[in-house]
Amino acid sequence: MKSLLWITLFMLGLAGVVIPLTYLYTASKLPPLESEFDVEKQLKHSIEGERMSLRAGQYERNPRPITFVRPDFSKLPKDLVALYIRHMECPRYFQTPREDGPKWAWRLFAGATLGTAPPGDGACERILAMRIADALGIKGTREQSVAAHRIHTFLQKDQLIAYDLATIYFERGVVGVEDAALKLFGRELGELKLEELAELQLALPPYYDYRSIKLCKNPTVLRQNRNMLLEDLAGWRLVSEDRAKNAMAQPLACAR
Repeated sequence: MKSLLWITLFMLGLAGVVIPLTYLYTASKLPPLESEFDVEKQLKHSIEGERMSLRAGQYERNPRPITFVRPDFSKLPKDLVALYIRHMECPRYFQTPREDGPKWAWRLFAGATLGTAPPGDGACERILAMRIADALGIKGTREQSVAAHRIHTFLQKDQLIAYDLATIYFERGVVGVEDAALKLFGRELGELKLEELAELQLALPPYYDYRSIKLCKNPTVLRQNRNMLLEDLAGWRLVSEDRAKNAMAQPLACAR
């Protein structure tokens, strides 16, 4: 019994040394992630380069500027945010406190080493931070987990949503929901109606059906799926039932 206790204490002590050293070593290999400015600077370079690559050789001027502007949560349509958090399986994302401390540390450790996802809305915070890390070009579960932790230290819950939606890659030169709105609907994101935002949600995680919407492939199925999202949104009382029913009665935008 004593031997087992000593082995257990030794392993705990070893873990207390190895894990921090592994974290510090991994962090040293990452790009600077000390503040929102670091994230914004790196995204600006990569996303503007991506948008510029599409303009090269084009004769028609794209109406959207290539400039990457710091994501602003207050400018996102609230209906799109409601759709997005619902389909991350965190419909109460903004009604729960930000996860910090031991719970957050355990979540990162479990995700990086055990491949498990502890319950709670902190899971969505981790997903968003990991996606932002991926948008920064950081690959590997351990590397993304360390990067996600650093990003999570200075981005609040609303900023995590804003940065994630601003960095989703759809196709060459089309990055972020504002680019996607213009490409799919010919209008700015803030001008889209509820039914169009539900259609746009089908192009976002977890559906990733951008190409079908762009080509208006299987419009009957797309409309059924869009209406399913709207009905579900009303069921969670994230929009009123009347608004959802009115939106469901509208034709599919891509089929107009």
